[in-house]
Amino acid sequence: MGGKRVLGLVLAGGVGRRLGPLTADRAKSAVPFGGLYRVVDFALSNLVNGGIRRIYVLTQYKSHSLNKHITTTWRLSSLLDNYVTPVPAQQRLGGPRWQTGSADAIFESLNLIRSDRPDIVVVVGADHVYRMDPRQMIEAHVGWGAGATVAAIPVPRTEAADFGVVQAASDGHRIERFLEKPSHPPGRPGQPDEALVSMGNYVFDTDVLAEALHKDAADESSGHSIGGDVIPRLVRERAAHVYDFRQNTVPGAEPRDAGYWREVGTIDSYFDAHMDLCAVHPGFNLYNRQWPILTYVPPWPPAKFVHDNDSQLGRAVDSVVSNGVIVSGGLVSNSVLSPGVRVDSWSLVNRAVILHYARVGRHAVVENAILDKNVVVEEGATVGVDKDRDRARGFTVSSGGITVVGKGQVVAP
Repeated sequence: MGGKRVLGLVLAGGVGRRLGPLTADRAKSAVPFGGLYRVVDFALSNLVNGGIRRIYVLTQYKSHSLNKHITTTWRLSSLLDNYVTPVPAQQRLGGPRWQTGSADAIFESLNLIRSDRPDIVVVVGADHVYRMDPRQMIEAHVGWGAGATVAAIPVPRTEAADFGVVQAASDGHRIERFLEKPSHPPGRPGQPDEALVSMGNYVFDTDVLAEALHKDAADESSGHSIGGDVIPRLVRERAAHVYDFRQNTVPGAEPRDAGYWREVGTIDSYFDAHMDLCAVHPGFNLYNRQWPILTYVPPWPPAKFVHDNDSQLGRAVDSVVSNGVIVSGGLVSNSVLSPGVRVDSWSLVNRAVILHYARVGRHAVVENAILDKNVVVEEGATVGVDKDRDRARGFTVSSGGITVVGKGQVVAP
């Protein structure tokens, strides 16, 4: 990275209201994903694989499981000047209070940034599924002489209102306008049905970031958000540039992996990203050994498929099945099963995401659904089949028709 000293900051303090009830007692970035992982593992893996190994993870809401995961999974060698450290809301400024936004979270941690003395600070969100080599973005940032660089990707205009929308100047990389969650997103030049949106990943010169944060903190009208306040300020000062994520490549990537990025901050986007994993040719390949998604895997036994008789084989088709799973005479299709899940005989699991140690009883049906940890679907019960009945039983049903059963609940027939 050109001899530059680089510090990574992972923004993991979001409430995650749109992911309820999966975030009822855990941080959004601590939600399990893809069987073995937690959402935060994707951001951390990109940084570590890209050689950034001094990382602070800024946490806040319901952070116990997230802090435990980071401290037990992401222990690097401090003897080699490497660390991944969770940093809770420090309440260093203005007395006891919650952080009021992503910019405020970093502002409260400026003492940690100064003590590390980086030349460059890489700031990434913790609720996205993607692969990215941050070194390539840093090289572009340094080459442009930018104060700040925003990673961006084109999406359909109909989906862009949930993101910060970037409009580049004629040189293709300096940002001319930055619109945070506009109601009518502008299209891209030559592609009017697409908008270029921020991925929530940024590269800053340290001095530029510190000055911008001080200005933001002094502005009482600010929402203290990186995307909503700091980046627009730097755009006005002509210091912000945009990096096209599609030009980023990682070792071992297949052509269909190029440009894959999913924000998993809603039930439907979380579910859809899991369905991507189940495809015969998945858009996101978990099996890239040259750029692995890193996590801690406890010593679960291998997955097992058994049957009661020749007509009741335990089967899984187009599915991701984790360690410790037992499929006993049931049929699993287009689903992701986390460790310790049990699927009993004569049951059907289709288009489902089932988290750790949940159990699907005999003759039960689970489809178009997410079961959180330790859920028990009793013999003959159904989940996701009748959405009105699901709502009547108190289960969450997303706008896309996905039923979510919260942690530890028992579903009766």
